[in-house]
Amino acid sequence: MILNETYTLTGGVQIPKLGLGTWFIDDDKAARAVKDAVAIGYRNIDTAQAYGNERGVGEGVRSCGVARDELFVSTKLAAEIKNYDGAVAAIEGSLAALGLDYIDLMLIHSPQPWDDFRGGDYAEGNREAWRALEDAYNAGKLRSIGVSNFEQKDLENILDVCAVAPQVNQLLVHAGNTPAELLAYCESKSVLVEAYSPIAHGKILKNPEVAAMADRYSVTVPQLCIRYTVQLGTVSLPKTANPEHMRSNAEVDFVISDEDMDTLRGMRARDYGEDSVFPVYSGK
Repeated sequence: MILNETYTLTGGVQIPKLGLGTWFIDDDKAARAVKDAVAIGYRNIDTAQAYGNERGVGEGVRSCGVARDELFVSTKLAAEIKNYDGAVAAIEGSLAALGLDYIDLMLIHSPQPWDDFRGGDYAEGNREAWRALEDAYNAGKLRSIGVSNFEQKDLENILDVCAVAPQVNQLLVHAGNTPAELLAYCESKSVLVEAYSPIAHGKILKNPEVAAMADRYSVTVPQLCIRYTVQLGTVSLPKTANPEHMRSNAEVDFVISDEDMDTLRGMRARDYGEDSVFPVYSGK
């Protein structure tokens, strides 16, 4: 069962292959979502400072009835923080907001602030933020560290100077948006990729080609899309607060054929509708 399967990060920490994304889950609803997910069998919970729900996620983690060391909790350093002191303070802020003694994975949310996504050069700021993550990692406050939305040049900027290499790069990956070269580069550097929005923010549900393929496997479109990202070798992070969707999203114990994997890899479907206003979907 996928909920029991893990990858091993370069630091030796195990991370479940399927997680719960919490983007757009309000803080006052996050604890319930976490507890529902854990009851279903999820052990990987992903949040971020930018989501504004770390407090609720932490409450869910602390009150779910499962031992802390059986759960994998991730958060992300706000994209706007590009200096050492700010990053140190923000790491402490996440620990306090979550109410946890340690965080299993912390990422730099983006190589650029959101209002300049894929814009200016923040190389030195990212190195400073990374140094803060390294120090917290060495102090035992973070069990693993990584990045999000980093392209190859952004990763190289860190790899050139780091003492601890990024263990994870969380990226927008879904059928219709498969960054093959970046995935291969991450693999070559032993950086595990986490796929966020594996269901393309829901827009892929309207894709007739994907729907027809899902029918052939007798699965739903979300199940096909989640399975696709897992077979790419990534951690899949579908976002939902709906327990029925959580349960369905975990029912992906089937295998997509090599031919169909190639078809899904070759798809180009990046119409995100109203969600195109968000920087990661804007194509900047």
